[in-house]
Amino acid sequence: MGNMDGFEKRRQKKKESIRRAAFELFSVYGVQKVTMAEIAKKANVSQVTIYNYFGSKDELLKDVVMDLMERKWREYKELLDGDLPFQKKIEAIIFDKRETARNLNQDFLKSIYLNHPEIREYFEEFYEKKSIPMVLEIMEQGKREGHINRDISMEAILFYMKIFKEAVSNPDFFSNHNKDIQLDINHLFFYGLVGKPLE
Repeated sequence: MGNMDGFEKRRQKKKESIRRAAFELFSVYGVQKVTMAEIAKKANVSQVTIYNYFGSKDELLKDVVMDLMERKWREYKELLDGDLPFQKKIEAIIFDKRETARNLNQDFLKSIYLNHPEIREYFEEFYEKKSIPMVLEIMEQGKREGHINRDISMEAILFYMKIFKEAVSNPDFFSNHNKDIQLDINHLFFYGLVGKPLE
């Protein structure tokens, strides 16, 4: 049994290094241009190993994207479950999104969105099941701490999220020259909720 565990650990470690290598290459060069040979070389494994673990480039891409989303979600969840005041949480999220946007090749995002319906479906489900509850949780805290007007209903906030999501789902949104706009939209989203009416 002990051997099995060691084997499983090594397997997981290999999968992780393949994921990381694929993500780095995909996000710099876009999915189309990257070959399995390049991923194998960067991950220091054979191409056969990649095919054994992931089946195909498409499956690998799907795995890489899902893994990234889950990781980000866990980071945000930890942040939101922590004791930081509302403002600090929002700043941390906006700063993190800035970093992520800066490091991601926009063609990579665009091609995923346009060419991979199953990943798009995963995004949709992720948004419904994980992103919405998380945003609502942080909005509740904002209301409790007096940063968000208590009179704004959660229905309105959900509708507001939907408007932004539709904007972000537009493929043109993911073009490299729109990077700053993406960050501004994030800013507008959160600070639009936090803004106070003038006395």
